[in-house]
Amino acid sequence: MAMNFDPFRELDRVASGLFESRQGPRVMPMDLYRQGETYVLTADLPGIDPGSIDVDVDGQLLTIRAERTLRGAEGVKWITRERSGGSFLRQLSLGDGLDVERISASYENGVLSVVIPVSERAKPRKIAVEHVTTDGASEGQQLSASAS
Repeated sequence: MAMNFDPFRELDRVASGLFESRQGPRVMPMDLYRQGETYVLTADLPGIDPGSIDVDVDGQLLTIRAERTLRGAEGVKWITRERSGGSFLRQLSLGDGLDVERISASYENGVLSVVIPVSERAKPRKIAVEHVTTDGASEGQQLSASAS
């Protein structure tokens, strides 16, 4: 069996083992994009128990929490250990114009998807413009204009 020794990797492994219990929540990588009248957030959470995922909204703050428990950690001698367990946390400040009451989430194949719809009041809409003549009479003709 060929062995490859990297002193920096070994130092990193030892340091992470020493300080593992002091680490706080880990950040999860995510993408955020707009698709039509919704925003879609996708976050990578491989190996997470779906029951540990918590998505909540408090005012304009969206919080995602999850927990990864590593299996087989008791009574084994690790050769290499690059996957970390523990808590994952991500918080996003939501802007005005989003419908926080209709946010939905799903978890599939290690990816959490959160759909955040745009509120009805923030969507573009037509505003009728009434034409008034110089004598103060209103004509039945209406013009339309877009407002956003």
